[in-house]
Amino acid sequence: MRIDAHQHFWLLAARQGEWPPPDLGPIYRDFLPPDLQPLLQENGVDGTILVQTLPNAADTDFMLDLAARHGLIRGVVGWTDLKAPDAPQRVQELAARPKLKGLRPMVQAEAADWLDDPAIDPAAEAMAEAGLCFDALVLPQHLPSLHRFARRHPALPIVIDHAAKPEIATGGTPGWAEDMAALAALPNVRCKLSGLLTEAGTRTRIDDIRPYVERLVALFGTGRLIWGSDWPVLRLAGDYTGWLEMCRRLVPADAHDAVFGVNAAAFYRLD
Repeated sequence: MRIDAHQHFWLLAARQGEWPPPDLGPIYRDFLPPDLQPLLQENGVDGTILVQTLPNAADTDFMLDLAARHGLIRGVVGWTDLKAPDAPQRVQELAARPKLKGLRPMVQAEAADWLDDPAIDPAAEAMAEAGLCFDALVLPQHLPSLHRFARRHPALPIVIDHAAKPEIATGGTPGWAEDMAALAALPNVRCKLSGLLTEAGTRTRIDDIRPYVERLVALFGTGRLIWGSDWPVLRLAGDYTGWLEMCRRLVPADAHDAVFGVNAAAFYRLD
């Protein structure tokens, strides 16, 4: 089985005033399953994890409705306000929805210490009890607090989206490798091999990306690294087939089954 563990669908009509802006032409339109299906078939990808892009319940309902109607979507990572007083109840309700596999707060837009707030802990505990995963959409400055959060919740499976978006375009983020190493030492933390091209600016050759992939493989091993396309955001920097082929060349061949499918299926508890 081959799984794309990170992709998005959206309707612009539901995103007024939200990202993406009109000047991002390659992604400023609706994206729905029929747009992605040919790319999956062309590249031998059997299914996807559909990930939230808006911090509202309507977006999660939209994704779960798509998942109910399109078999290519094997799981959904949704959103709820994890610091709301009724967050644990809401987590339980969402966990009962077919194909809901995880939740993702949009931490990248928050202060560096957002995850240190104890208000998030009841929801995190409810997620662990319900068997849900936590997608960590973070930037390098959030990694120390993510480490503290992961240590507070050792039973909560956590995956770092897009390797925390190191600033490849400017030669890398100081301290990124050390902070990622600290997180990799925690058994409940995994990392997505996704989103690197859109952080690379003009440095999108395979040799520009190689040091980051090799570092991730060294830190997390091939058993805790999960491939994702980040399509259609990927369209800002490359194409689906090119990114997949680059990663196939960079990941050791004997680990392809794990990184491109098995790890995602295990992490998200796919049927």
